[in-house]
Amino acid sequence: MSEFLSATGNNHGNATNLQEFTDATEAVAHIKNIYDENIEKVKSRFAAFEAGDKTTPASPAFYPYLGLTIEASDINLSGKRAYGNIDAAGTFGTTLTQPALFESYYKEQIDLILHNHKRPVYVGVGARPMPLPFVIEAASSGVSADDMQALQSIFSMPELANINDTIANGTYVPIENKPRPLSLFTAERVDYSLLRLSHYTGTAPDHFQRFVLFTNYQRYVDEFIEYGKSQIATGDEYRAFVEPGNVITHNTALTDNPPVGQAPNHLPQMPAYHLVRDKHMGITLVNIGVGPSNAKTITDHIAVLRPHCWLMIGHCGGLRRTQRLGDFVLAHAYVREDHVLDEDIHPSVPLPAIAEIQVALTDAVARAADPATEGAGLKEHFRTGTVYTTDDRDWELRHKELAIRFNQSRAIAVDMESATIAANGFRFRVPYGTLLCVSDKPIHGEIKLPGMANKFYENRTAKHLQIGIDTLRHLRIGGVESLHSRKLRSFDEPAFR
Repeated sequence: MSEFLSATGNNHGNATNLQEFTDATEAVAHIKNIYDENIEKVKSRFAAFEAGDKTTPASPAFYPYLGLTIEASDINLSGKRAYGNIDAAGTFGTTLTQPALFESYYKEQIDLILHNHKRPVYVGVGARPMPLPFVIEAASSGVSADDMQALQSIFSMPELANINDTIANGTYVPIENKPRPLSLFTAERVDYSLLRLSHYTGTAPDHFQRFVLFTNYQRYVDEFIEYGKSQIATGDEYRAFVEPGNVITHNTALTDNPPVGQAPNHLPQMPAYHLVRDKHMGITLVNIGVGPSNAKTITDHIAVLRPHCWLMIGHCGGLRRTQRLGDFVLAHAYVREDHVLDEDIHPSVPLPAIAEIQVALTDAVARAADPATEGAGLKEHFRTGTVYTTDDRDWELRHKELAIRFNQSRAIAVDMESATIAANGFRFRVPYGTLLCVSDKPIHGEIKLPGMANKFYENRTAKHLQIGIDTLRHLRIGGVESLHSRKLRSFDEPAFR
């Protein structure tokens, strides 16, 4: 049963045609209807533009809006989950996008709000217009300078002033008579990242899974491709394997769909590969390359997909004499000398280790170990401690200065990505972890050389990747609810995970 709510004086901003819902499935269906209707307005008017109509104004198209009002008596402080709960009275709302992609996520979040607060949610037409490039990515390609001016006068274009991370960064200032945030990301911020994901990874956002591995070396990608294709050929756990260019190899044991897609002539900047399960519960691997800039870029955009966790599995320089090439390093803490996130999350903010992920990684290392190295012997090739992340690829040339910092921080490894990925995980409330493999020991004279590296790669890369995959698999089987710890959420949080 639903009813319409007047937009006048309801504190839902300028949202219109607000309709009440007490069922999450019905609410999401209405969100989808609104989205589809408004998308069609943009597409129809653009088709007319391409056919020659360069003057007729476009019918306004807006994102769907979701909101609710909580009274003091509705506050439920005994919720079992770290999300899905509002702890203050007021009106809350957000714009939404791509309901087909986020259907299961939206249903879960709305259902939790309905259950925890016993209040209806309202779905309607929001006040934020849909920018043309977010509806038709190639709309401006091949358009002349004169036509571009006409295009911009007819259609809404992205406004960077409304695409930001103030909510996630904790710097959002509430506006009087406007709803407070219900989600970390507005619809425009999500659409912006979805387009960037396609650009950087060469695969559509639809293929991304909610368990993510990041690596910084191609050999991990080669191993993942081999593993993924073998799973599709002989197993029944995954429905498909997806590669850049949206090349899809279906599991013929589960579907009759033929292979589709065409590999690109050149790989994108950060190619992604996906082992697909229902409800996006499979595994995505992204080769982010080397450096904190790439690490920030990719996590900025994957965060809008609300993954259950992401792990860094890559190489590092060992800083202890007792370490050997091929030893594993589990990060319990990070020194953030990457600097790329200093304006978003201050370097003084601690990054807590996520206990469930730390335990899962440790258990996976133990399962992968040779039986002869169990117990105390395992520690000879597996160390836990602080990882020092730098933005200087040639940090070795500052050995005298950095050796002091390594000693003061008690760091056991140095790399260029791990702290960035952990910091953005903390910032965007995505559980994170790091398991590195020692590829060289520069301060102890073992500088990485081609011959030495090849031998190392052959012996350790496959095992390292399998540990990462095994960790994610056990986290999924064990249940994802426990991953989303309250230590990732502040005292003034949007309800959506």
